[in-house]
Amino acid sequence: MIDLRPVFQVIGILLCVLAGAMVLPALLDFRDNHAEWRVFAVSSGLTLFAGLLLVLGTRTAPTRRTIRQVYLAAGFAWLVPGLFAALPLIYGPLHLSFTDAAFETISGLTATGASVIHGLDGLPRGLLLWRVLLNWLGGLGVIAMAVAVLPNLAIGGMQMFRLEVPGPAERATSRVTRIATVILGAYAGVTGVLALLLWTAGMTGFEALAHAMSTISTGGFSTSDASIGHFNNATIDVIVTLGMVTGGLPFLLFFQLAQGNAKASLRDGQLRWYFGLMTLGAVGVTLWLAGSRGLAPLDALRHGFFTVASVMTGTGLFTLEYGQWGGMPAAILFFLAFVGGCAGSTTGGIKVFRFQFLFADALVQMRRLLRPHAVLIPTFNRRPIPEDVLGSVMGFLFVYALSFAILSMALAFLGLDFIAAITGAASALANLGPGLGSEIGAGGSYAALPDAAKWLLAGGMLFGRVELFTILVLFIPAFWRQ
Repeated sequence: MIDLRPVFQVIGILLCVLAGAMVLPALLDFRDNHAEWRVFAVSSGLTLFAGLLLVLGTRTAPTRRTIRQVYLAAGFAWLVPGLFAALPLIYGPLHLSFTDAAFETISGLTATGASVIHGLDGLPRGLLLWRVLLNWLGGLGVIAMAVAVLPNLAIGGMQMFRLEVPGPAERATSRVTRIATVILGAYAGVTGVLALLLWTAGMTGFEALAHAMSTISTGGFSTSDASIGHFNNATIDVIVTLGMVTGGLPFLLFFQLAQGNAKASLRDGQLRWYFGLMTLGAVGVTLWLAGSRGLAPLDALRHGFFTVASVMTGTGLFTLEYGQWGGMPAAILFFLAFVGGCAGSTTGGIKVFRFQFLFADALVQMRRLLRPHAVLIPTFNRRPIPEDVLGSVMGFLFVYALSFAILSMALAFLGLDFIAAITGAASALANLGPGLGSEIGAGGSYAALPDAAKWLLAGGMLFGRVELFTILVLFIPAFWRQ
């Protein structure tokens, strides 16, 4: 039998953090003299009680966690807090059903940004703050998993980013603590800088903080149904674009910069691919906006780069409702949604480095056709890529494609049209949020979808966020055997 006490410990700690976060919207609603503060206060109390019950009821002597316990904790660490986070949406003024509330909060915590809520402009500020808080906490959790958990589980090639902590345990622990401190400081610091810039650009203080949190987390929740387009401000568009691009960067980059190792960052091929693909996509969309939509060149450039950065990083904020775009821009956005950002960022998707691995391996295969007896090894950042890593990436991509196909067909079976089923599945797995089409496109809502479709999409969000295998392994019978 698997000892579940360490798993319950982790979930209990996360629930306690969630309960503390609920206090913030409660205080804001109390200040605004809105009765919603009582719902947040009671929800915080219930969540804290459950968290403390798990923490105090499962205390054990410190032991090294087994691989099974890590998989369980990584999977349920997103699901359980997401269900408790739904309490204010169920019992607050929105009175959402359990399905809609769970969909909204799982979307928030996984930094997806898909929503079932209309009329954001008229909601209490506490609820708006709660949604972006879920984005912000979820983005922080994504970075923690990408840096500390997934590389050690050797999932989909992430083992190439395993932290090297040689030496005595004390030195290793000290280095990990220092890395975590720098990353947390960078995450909070960039959020603060973005909020200040957005405030000076014309947003209110609350709007600036809310959008800074949803931007750096690449979560995409906004305070308005029209998202960033509500402000119609070129300066705000540029600031948010830079924030989304920053959210797609590997946050270990900030640790390298803090160590004075800027040269290593500049040599990172992943960054060159990330900026290269984003620039190519933005140029294509910009040309289409100028040629087919008649936008002025600077406006086309601004909206083109904003839209491509939003889709590629999985943020989902928008200035133009791109759900009805067809042809070339739709193809570009669909592809870039799958690409995602860099490893160790808050973004979803397949990640840039995996495409680099495939490209490097393809080049080696072509060279072998010309020189069959040569010893050729694919490389990444001037390091050889081991065969087991390439195999891990191939397996990840196959499962990702299979998951996309199954989810798309399941959504179509439930009555969604072709575009909604295909782009909804892609959006969920890539943690993007909006799809294409009039119903679930940018500016649309998932509210009208059947409950079964919402649960499937919520499952897709969780699958995409924890890199698929972390959850799939739980369904293997051998996992539960001693």
